[in-house]
Amino acid sequence: MTQSAQDAVDALPDGVVIADGAGVVSLISTEAATMLGWASPAEATGLPLSTVLRLQGQDGQEWLRCNSPYVGLRTRTAVPEQSWVLPDGAEVLVTARLHRERPLGDVSRLAISIRSGRGRARLDRERSDLVATVAHELRSPLTGVKGFVQALLNRWDRFNDDQKKLMLTTVSADADRLSRLIAELLDVARIDTGRLQMYRRPTDAAVLVTRIVDSVGAGTTRPLVVDVAGELDQIFADPDKFTQVVTNLVENAVRHGEGTVRVRLEPHAAAGAPASVLVSVSDEGEGIPPELRRRVFTKFWTGGRGGSGLGLYIVHGLVRAHGGTVTIDDAPGGGAVLACTWPAFQDSDVERP
Repeated sequence: MTQSAQDAVDALPDGVVIADGAGVVSLISTEAATMLGWASPAEATGLPLSTVLRLQGQDGQEWLRCNSPYVGLRTRTAVPEQSWVLPDGAEVLVTARLHRERPLGDVSRLAISIRSGRGRARLDRERSDLVATVAHELRSPLTGVKGFVQALLNRWDRFNDDQKKLMLTTVSADADRLSRLIAELLDVARIDTGRLQMYRRPTDAAVLVTRIVDSVGAGTTRPLVVDVAGELDQIFADPDKFTQVVTNLVENAVRHGEGTVRVRLEPHAAAGAPASVLVSVSDEGEGIPPELRRRVFTKFWTGGRGGSGLGLYIVHGLVRAHGGTVTIDDAPGGGAVLACTWPAFQDSDVERP
């Protein structure tokens, strides 16, 4: 192979091994040579594929013997991705493409791709975290629901009306908690897959924020204040998604902050960017250390405070989907301030979805 071909395979992110129809390695990238324990591509080039491809399965089988790319059905064009182990014990994902000079002919060239398994391992860990989080969050309310329902079924006549009402109220609250968790999981799935549906229209942010603060304030003794600075443009947003974001931020400040929770709305204009409305929620607690602020909006981050760890991830996803930004800073009087921008409504938005 030419130097240009070697440069091309070396530029790829995955390791590449190419063998001819006789099973002799004609080209191997530097990445693949390093993975397979060869000092350089030149050392492995020209050797039999069975010698170069130092891959072992969990049961000790070799990749070449297990997949037999040069024999078998002549309609076969590829070997699906499989997990194999390198000489140093690292997991890699291996796939191959079978090339034939004519249909149903012999394999004339075999191209093998070797990819690090760290990415899949990370995904597996994320799935495990998701399962563990969901199981933990579901177990508590489900245990309460089952316990109270079982008690009512077994000893209905022994409870007075006030006791029954209290137990049913608790069951209803636990059911609402389950519904919220399921809704969060669905939102995460839609954000991750790009299937988030939004119905944007001109929206009065101040009216919605006032309603949110009144609703949250009815369930807490903490003082909540709404501060509207100046004349605000209408925002171009999905009112339900906007309500979900601001509710989450206010509840988060009430739950984890201290002192007065202040929600401020003000016009915002960044250099070279369209007009927007800035909505900030601040408290008077300890704040969020700068080194942790980038992690706050990741999935499953709880900061040791409990909860599903999905709320602020959803906030970030919903705001970004609207074309806005979310930031964290120190509140002037101490505590944290989480601020998000929402695009102001423009006449050109009338025809936008």
